[in-house]
Amino acid sequence: MTTDELIVEARDGVGRLVLNRPRAINALTPAMLSGIHEALDDWADDGSIVRVEISGAGERGLCSGADVRALREHLLSGGDPMEFFEIEYAMNAAITSYAKPYIAHMRGITMGGGLGVSAHGSRRIVYPDSTLAMPETIIGFIPDVGILWYLAAAPGELGTHVAMTGNPINAADAVLVGLADEIDASGGEAPASVLETWRGWIDECYASDDPAAIVQALEAHADPDANATAADLRKRCPLSVAVTLEAIRRAKTMSGVEDVLAQDLTLARHLIPRPDFAEGVRAQLVDKDRNPVWQHARIEDVTRDEVLACFER
Repeated sequence: MTTDELIVEARDGVGRLVLNRPRAINALTPAMLSGIHEALDDWADDGSIVRVEISGAGERGLCSGADVRALREHLLSGGDPMEFFEIEYAMNAAITSYAKPYIAHMRGITMGGGLGVSAHGSRRIVYPDSTLAMPETIIGFIPDVGILWYLAAAPGELGTHVAMTGNPINAADAVLVGLADEIDASGGEAPASVLETWRGWIDECYASDDPAAIVQALEAHADPDANATAADLRKRCPLSVAVTLEAIRRAKTMSGVEDVLAQDLTLARHLIPRPDFAEGVRAQLVDKDRNPVWQHARIEDVTRDEVLACFER
């Protein structure tokens, strides 16, 4: 079965999924999400299929994430955006509990929803050119698709840093924080870990449960990389940064990916309809002026009550 957006084929005992929107770095649409889920269901009971592999068409990467530009347009036209997330998270959960080996080839850009179709697999392979990120705080959302389950379990506060900043990480750091299992270096030399060299100031500055205190600690630190990180966080959506910190702290006490996905769905229901999401996508992906006007001017302006309200079901 092949569509314009998703190639689904079974050959030599392998069920192959190829995301097929290379010009959009294989950004995910509802049809692609449903197609993946349907294929997994079909192959689950097919004795001729011994494993599943997922990859992306083109040279740029596995997947840049959900097609949030289309999601924004749907939202602004009065549509209900939640169906997208319900379809996506159900598919993520299906990968998590899949009974057969699920191998993800995380070449090039693998971000947002791209991690949702790969990081829950049983064998997650990164490459020298792999660039991973959950960049949602820059568009007024939070790192979703269950990824906070892994980041909450990362060494020290490395996962907190990755989640709150949304900054990209390389293949070595992807393995370090639990988003990948191995590096295939047959095509080039594997990169060295950056986060490992930053571990000292990251663990020190991110120890607080107060997002404003974290940013202030980064600003006051002697390491210029910590100062640069603070500047990055100041550009992110203040509410998203604060909610992400609370979400990853809660994820640390949860029992599995499914619990994190349930939390993600609750947060999506609160955050996606807010002006920050449409504004963040506009600034980053539509007008590309990189100058969003958030509802809160600073992280310090976000109240604890506003954060907790986002977790109400």
